[in-house]
Amino acid sequence: MSETVAIRQLTAEDYFDLKESMRLAYPDMQGSYWGEETLKRLIKLFPEGQIAVTVNDKVVGCALSIIVDYGKFGDEHTYEQITGYYTFNTHDTKGDTLYGIEVFVHPDYRGRRLARRLYDTRKSLCEQLNLRGIVSGGRIPKYEKYAASLTPREYIEKVRDKEIYDPTLTFQFSNDFTVKKILRNYLPSDEASKGFATLLQWYNIYYEKDADTIRYSKSTVRIGLVQWQMRAYDGFDGLIQQVEYFVDAVSDYGSDFVVFPELFNAPLMIEFNQLDQAAAIRGLAKYTERLKNEFIRFAVSYNVNIITGSMPTVIDEQLYNISYLCRRDGTYDSYTKIHITPNEVNAWGMKGGNEVRVFDTDCGKIGIVICYDVEFPELPRLLAQQGMQILFVPFLTDTQNGYNRVRFCAQARAIENECYVAIAGSVGNLPRVNNMDLQYAQSAILTPSDFAFPVTGVKADATPNTEMIVIADVDLVLLKELHAYGSVQTMKDIRRDLYEIVIKQK
Repeated sequence: MSETVAIRQLTAEDYFDLKESMRLAYPDMQGSYWGEETLKRLIKLFPEGQIAVTVNDKVVGCALSIIVDYGKFGDEHTYEQITGYYTFNTHDTKGDTLYGIEVFVHPDYRGRRLARRLYDTRKSLCEQLNLRGIVSGGRIPKYEKYAASLTPREYIEKVRDKEIYDPTLTFQFSNDFTVKKILRNYLPSDEASKGFATLLQWYNIYYEKDADTIRYSKSTVRIGLVQWQMRAYDGFDGLIQQVEYFVDAVSDYGSDFVVFPELFNAPLMIEFNQLDQAAAIRGLAKYTERLKNEFIRFAVSYNVNIITGSMPTVIDEQLYNISYLCRRDGTYDSYTKIHITPNEVNAWGMKGGNEVRVFDTDCGKIGIVICYDVEFPELPRLLAQQGMQILFVPFLTDTQNGYNRVRFCAQARAIENECYVAIAGSVGNLPRVNNMDLQYAQSAILTPSDFAFPVTGVKADATPNTEMIVIADVDLVLLKELHAYGSVQTMKDIRRDLYEIVIKQK
């Protein structure tokens, strides 16, 4: 069963789920969970700062915070002082610092990067409110094991150098927090930390002194392309192991999207070598549902949106080529390849889809077309008219001629539609698989052509015919500026009085 993950504001009705999660999250601090009335008071005082993470609509963790005028407290303070002895009368809407007073996740739901989502949401809030940064006191719960031989400072240095793993401090370091100071008696009841805590700080690089408006939102999107090596795998499990390796690797770089090539799962057709080509591709389609479910699981657990390349699918006895968008919140959508090459028709009897639409994601509006589709300019233009900002193109080409058709057309689509285009293909050979014996690719992230973009129109590309990943950032704000102020404005200057492109309803 797939999971749905969501981030939202905490409500008073969430208390009992929260109490269970906190009690289990801090087994060494029994009885120190938040009281219901205390939590209600905090929510009423600063609702935006109380963030919940849910899995299948169940609250399994939270991040609580207040705004303080940090100069009134300085670096020498206790938890009770910063919270006004749990009255939160220290909360100051005109303050300059977001103070984190709690973060935890139910232990049964750890390993899904849920805490990272809470931290990312808190950072976004800090930027939106134009605060200097985030400060919090952090426990060092493993220190009791080393207290006899290490001072707190020595312990922190060894955690920073990865010689010691501390579940709280190691996580803080990985989220760009720095240790400003060691605090004594910050939480006297914290016996595991021996009463010590780290004073942690994250700096908001977008902070502007005296700014009084909310002006910041995330504009940079990180894209990871998988240039997949076609090779024999040890069945379905072997292929999935390689898929997870790439998802994990791209996720480790903080990517928002990972893109796989068209029909990347073709190595599994070896199982059906005794069949003719049409029967073999339908045999491969039997794996599609399992693959889709694995991708949905990976999207949630690795916190990355996945464009699954494409996979053959049989619907009502008809064969289609389908790509899935698996969002990191557990939801998914699909796109069916519309334009089928003559070879795909003749060898496999494949049919084309009929739906043209954009997909909403947490990183803007995206479009998906598959390989041959990108050679028809009307299709991406229809998507651009629906607000598409990034076009993803999984492809599979056997020769350099075929690849260049995809590459040059994708570059044209980026320019004429004022959008980014990401293409991902496969390399290598499958000599034992009919109709899949050769592959040629150079995956790339392509841009419009104007002063704000690379002169070549290429943000990043792979080494041709080499298994690798490509990771690059694209700035969506630049697209907005291009639409309004570009040297030429292709979307604005269309002669709609003379011609138009419309979708015929089938």
